[in-house]
Amino acid sequence: MKLAVWAKKQGVAYLTAYRWFRNGTLPVRATQTLTGTILIEENPIPTDNHDAWVYARVSSNDKRGDLDRQAERCIDFCKARGWVVRQVIKEIGSGMNDSRPKLTKLLEGNPTRIVVEHKDRLTRFGFHYFEVLLPRIHCELIVMDRDTEAKDDLMKDLMAVITSFCCRIYGLRRGRNKAKIVKGALAE
Repeated sequence: MKLAVWAKKQGVAYLTAYRWFRNGTLPVRATQTLTGTILIEENPIPTDNHDAWVYARVSSNDKRGDLDRQAERCIDFCKARGWVVRQVIKEIGSGMNDSRPKLTKLLEGNPTRIVVEHKDRLTRFGFHYFEVLLPRIHCELIVMDRDTEAKDDLMKDLMAVITSFCCRIYGLRRGRNKAKIVKGALAE
């Protein structure tokens, strides 16, 4: 693909992408034709790699059974494509929480292919950042059920935002009440 198309997909200005190419810091492989057109390699991730890392997540301990079934579906998906599952990471935590230790450890391990069942299993918000940044570290992101995500996503996202803000507000209120109790005890 042309550099301008790639830059638009990445959300980067064309001049920035051209400067990266000129300086040799472009995060993907690119070549310049005799006519001056800069072409980006379509798939920077090696296709001969058959390794996969499975990431499964549920939001609460009550759904532990769902976590195991989710991981099994991902493993079956990988096996059907001939990929070797190197590791299965199962995590219990909110998709809105940005400090999930198992996901962090997975990303620090430099995987070449991460398989998730739905995009919200990886993260509730900011999924596009994963789509943009993972290929830059030569990691392919595979979402099994991308087709079934469209209609209910907006409502799920709205509910997740409301829930998150309610938890934060109640947490702040709890902190203020504890501070009042401590101040009252110190004043006595």
